[in-house]
Order: sequence, then C-alpha cells, then structure tokens
Amino acid sequence: MQVNPYGEDPVRFVVDLTNAPPTSADELAERAAAAGMALDRPVTEDDLSEVLDFLVRWAEVVDAPTDARRAELLNALLADAAGHPRLTDHADGGWHIHYREDDRSLGGVLRAVAGVGTALHLTGLGMHRLGRCALAECDNAFADFSRAGRQRYCCPLCANRDAVRRHRARREKSRHAGEER
Repeated sequence: MQVNPYGEDPVRFVVDLTNAPPTSADELAERAAAAGMALDRPVTEDDLSEVLDFLVRWAEVVDAPTDARRAELLNALLADAAGHPRLTDHADGGWHIHYREDDRSLGGVLRAVAGVGTALHLTGLGMHRLGRCALAECDNAFADFSRAGRQRYCCPLCANRDAVRRHRARREKSRHAGEER
C-alpha cells in the first residue's frame, strides 16, 4: 500500500519547520530525511533559501484572518509549487500520485507536498484547522488534527501552562474577594 505523501505528515513537517526554521542546508537535509522525504540529490543553500521563503508565505496562510484569504494565499502557493496530478512509480515505491514535476529539488518538492498537504488538510477537516498557540508568550503555529477541531494550543505543555495560569488567577481572585468581605 502506498502512503499518501500529501497527507498529515507533510503538514506536521511544515508546522515544525515554521516553528523552528532550519539554519543550514545540512540541517534541512537531516530534518527532511527524518520526516521521511526522499533526498534524490544533495540539499543546497538554494534549497534552504527556497524553503525559508516558502515558510514565510505558509505562515501567512496560518495567520489569514478569513477562510477566503487563507484560500487565496494557499492557492498562490499551489500555483507556484504544484503541478498537474500524475501517476508515478519512481524508486519501485509503487504507483502513486505526484502533484509536482519529477525533477524538483528538495525545496521544490517540499513546497509542493506541503502546499497540497495543507490544501487537503483544510478542505478535508475545515478551513479553520490552522492557527497560532493561544498561550500569550508562545507564537507557534499548529495544524489541528483533533477529532473535535477545537485545538487552541500548539502542544500539551502550552495548554497545561495556560490552565495552571487560569487556575491560579481564579484562586487569587477568590482569595481577594474573601478578604474584601
């Protein structure tokens, strides 16, 4: 069975890259390989630059104020990176669909799989399924894969920190209210 290379994994990977951008071509290559991306050629500084530019544009999709604006920004990313769908059987991996040209560099491949993956994520689960962490001091992006579709934090640690903060604020408020009586 061929795993969908445009599914959840590339979206999680682009979120990770957005929150902690790679600082070198070597780091990008290591992280891409760890994420399961096939590296058909050496990763270059041009790939790094292409990916860093893409991450800025992808973050604009995350921060879009409306569904229509999010779709407009994502459509522009898709127009720049994705190609018409085609069947391929490269590297004896089984027949599957690519939404990109076959001779793309890592930067081009990442832009295509992240763009198409994000489009599938939003159209399949809801246009609201990208966001920024609700914890005041955290600005991390997240993609909401939850069943309910109400994720507000980038990770459980931030959710717990905010819950503790709210609990302490309520306790302090009730303590002050008791002193005023």
